[in-house]
Amino acid sequence: MKTDGFDELDRGLVHALQLDGRAPFSRIAEVLGVSDQTVARRYGRLRGAGMIKVLGLADPPALGEIEWLVRVQCTPDAAVAVAEALARRTDTSWVSLMSGGTEIGAVCRAASSRDSDALLLQKLPRTPSVVGVTAHCMLHEFFGGPLGLVNKSGALTEEQAERLRHPASAAADRRTGAPPARTSPVALTAADHRLLDALAEDGRTGLADLATATGWSQSTVRRRLSELRADGVLYYDVDYDARHFGFGVMVSLWLSVAPSELAAAGTALAQHPEVAFACATTGPHNLFASVLCPDVRALYTYLTTRIAALPGVRHMESSPLIRRIKGAGPHGRGRIVSGPLTAAPPGRAR
Repeated sequence: MKTDGFDELDRGLVHALQLDGRAPFSRIAEVLGVSDQTVARRYGRLRGAGMIKVLGLADPPALGEIEWLVRVQCTPDAAVAVAEALARRTDTSWVSLMSGGTEIGAVCRAASSRDSDALLLQKLPRTPSVVGVTAHCMLHEFFGGPLGLVNKSGALTEEQAERLRHPASAAADRRTGAPPARTSPVALTAADHRLLDALAEDGRTGLADLATATGWSQSTVRRRLSELRADGVLYYDVDYDARHFGFGVMVSLWLSVAPSELAAAGTALAQHPEVAFACATTGPHNLFASVLCPDVRALYTYLTTRIAALPGVRHMESSPLIRRIKGAGPHGRGRIVSGPLTAAPPGRAR
């Protein structure tokens, strides 16, 4: 299922950018064993064709924000319109049509529990044709953030990956990707927000353009980028079509796990090569995962082997993705690919 025109060098480039979205082309070229010009040309072609995009994103927990996994049940005739309305909000990401086109899945962010009310308790339930809304608060992330699914692809060797990891990653937990523990949320200035807005559009935006956006000097921009990354506020993700890595099916899994086994099950789930994102949540289904497989046969094998072997699983619900409306970040736009069990998302399911 690897798409024509996307080769091993392209996959290595995507993996390199996932490890460090602003890595100089010269360093990537040295690791990949090609010339600087080759890497620059490949990136320019893929970026220009809309096949990949580097995103600089703010980590909500680092800012003290709360994230919700929201499931919206609609009448079939209204699902697309409701999903597109959700996608236009800057506090949503990963908006998708699920199941038979009557359910929408989305990630919503709020500055606090009180700020969650406007969307979750007021606007959505009052939207015409919305017949049900459930929201699950994310409690703990087992896999996600800077750790995209491409990191499990083997596109780069471990030695190559180690040479490309950003210095900020050295202080992170290599298993979870989590930055060092912080005692309080990081406070951002208005200029910080302008910086992050620019990076959410293009994580490789040049220093001169970032200086214009913030009103800072280029040296200040460079220093602030390092500070935000070291604090765990800023990370880089790559928007790409997972079919280039052989995946054709994406399913959201909702697992009900015994509380005593939740940590162990989540940790094991995070190691699965099929898992793009995994977190503990509130609600009767307390473990969520975004899973990608080559096809439905591979999905069946995965569910009946790896998932079946997880400790403490009492119940499982699976919901296939039919169409991606919005991807990562406040302005992200996912590739819209129709057809049951054929849509493949870009990178991360945050």
